[in-house]
Amino acid sequence: MYKVVPKKRYQHTLELVDQFLSPNEKILDLGVENPLSNLIREKGFDVTNTGGEDLDDHYEHLKDYDVEVVTAFEIVEHFLNPYSIIKNLPGKKLLVTVPLKLWFADPYRNMDDIRDWHYHEFTDWQLDRLLEKAGWEIKFRKKWTNPSGKIGIRPLLRRITPRYYAVYAERK
Repeated sequence: MYKVVPKKRYQHTLELVDQFLSPNEKILDLGVENPLSNLIREKGFDVTNTGGEDLDDHYEHLKDYDVEVVTAFEIVEHFLNPYSIIKNLPGKKLLVTVPLKLWFADPYRNMDDIRDWHYHEFTDWQLDRLLEKAGWEIKFRKKWTNPSGKIGIRPLLRRITPRYYAVYAERK
C-alpha cells in the first residue's frame, strides 16, 4: 500500500499506473512537476514533466520527447485545444484522468490564476470521442466518486455521483 497521499484521488491514479505502466518505460507527464508525478517517480518510474509551456500554442514540441507513455492527470480540461495536443502526443500508451462534468456544480475557475481554469468539463463519452478521433484506442475505463465528509446536498451528491474518469488507451 502507498504512503498517505495529499489527495484521495491519487490512490486510484497510482493503482492505474501500477496496472498499466512499467517502471522500465519512459513517461512524459503533461504539466509541471507536481505531488502526483513525484509519487510516481518515488515508486521507481522514469517520469519527465513538461516545463509549463503553453501546450495549446506549442503542441508540436511534444513530438520531440522520446517516451513510450504519456500521462495526463487532470490537465486536459485546462487546454483550450485538447484535440491537437492529444493527437500530437508521443508514445504508444496514454493514461489520462479528468474531473467529470457535474450537473450540480459550475465549471471551476480560479479568478486569481487564468491558467487554473477548466475550459472543458467532460462527460465520459466526450473524452472517449476526443481520444478516439485523435488516434487512440481505449482499452480501459474507470470512474470514481470523491466524497468530502461534509454535510449538505452537494456533499451527498458527490458521495454518489462519479467525479473522476480515467482512461487507458493505446495508439491505433
